[in-house]
Amino acid sequence: MKAAILNETKQPLEIAEVEVDPPKAGEVAIKVAAAGVCHSDYHVMNGDLPATLPAILGHEGAGVVEAVGEGVTAVKPGDHVILLFRASCGRCDYCSTGHPALCGIGQKVRWTGRMPDGTSRFHRAQGGDEVKHFAGVSCFGERTVVLEEAVVPIRHDAPLEIAALVGCAVMTGVGAVVNTARVEPGSSVLVIGAGGVGLSTVMGAQLTGAEKIIVADLVANKLEMSLEFGATDTIDASREDTLARVKALTNERGVDYAFEAIGTTRTLTQCFQAVRRGGTAVAVGVAPAGAEVSVSAFDLVLQEKALIGSFYGSTRPHHDMPRLLDLYMAGKLPLDKLITRRYPIDEINEAYRAMMAGEVARSVITYS
Repeated sequence: MKAAILNETKQPLEIAEVEVDPPKAGEVAIKVAAAGVCHSDYHVMNGDLPATLPAILGHEGAGVVEAVGEGVTAVKPGDHVILLFRASCGRCDYCSTGHPALCGIGQKVRWTGRMPDGTSRFHRAQGGDEVKHFAGVSCFGERTVVLEEAVVPIRHDAPLEIAALVGCAVMTGVGAVVNTARVEPGSSVLVIGAGGVGLSTVMGAQLTGAEKIIVADLVANKLEMSLEFGATDTIDASREDTLARVKALTNERGVDYAFEAIGTTRTLTQCFQAVRRGGTAVAVGVAPAGAEVSVSAFDLVLQEKALIGSFYGSTRPHHDMPRLLDLYMAGKLPLDKLITRRYPIDEINEAYRAMMAGEVARSVITYS
């Protein structure tokens, strides 16, 4: 197959031919239909997040089951599935208490780049050198092999490029609102960052019935896009003071909930400062490894502000992801508006250039 390989950080992805081994026990072979171009992969490409290299990147994807290994019962060939970059076992304390995103079953694959038996299913077509897995998904290739626990079967009539986005950006943004913060109808919400995750957060806020949804970003066309997804007010942070504008828009009170969807310590601090007394700030964007944030201990205690993290939208994937697709198919969640451009795998480096330039909401890599 053809795949995009990261050989070393701060270098373009290499398009190369890769051989894919058949799935072993407990594994599933997938023909990838679409993969989202996400900033989290760029963090790895830029060296902000560690990964074992060389590896086939891509963690936001969907496709069709081609084959299953021994003992697999969750899916069968022909099933349409969303790929999960955080697999969950369904049995540990985290899974049993409704927090499967925190399950550790997928961490071994994430940190070693190999399947649980210690080997990779990917090898270069020329020379046979091993290529690592990434996040247990590696959907920047025409085919992949994943754990049985890393797939969610979905309805066959849902577009797979939409399903791919549900696998990361949509679930992360909507889930942060619905699952993590549990925003109440009539609330005021601030979203800092209007990329794919930020716009999904806006959709989540609208879905819960938030009365005021304020979006802040540095890029004018992203702010314009946010209005299509339900934003009531926008802040051009390139020329306006975000905190001052939030106060002006909320009668000096601050918002009930604020979501940081970029991944910088500066904007996370703003997020905390922007919430009212008793308000909740939610960290959604992934900051570089080792980054630290400072908040006012005075406000934390005397104003009873809360700062919480949201990983993968606190998802319960087998419950949440099919429901999000149902909402889309019912016309209640405009996920198709997220897709600004489609690229073949050969143009993936151009797709990342466009993402970093702020030209798109979300791009997808599509495979024939």
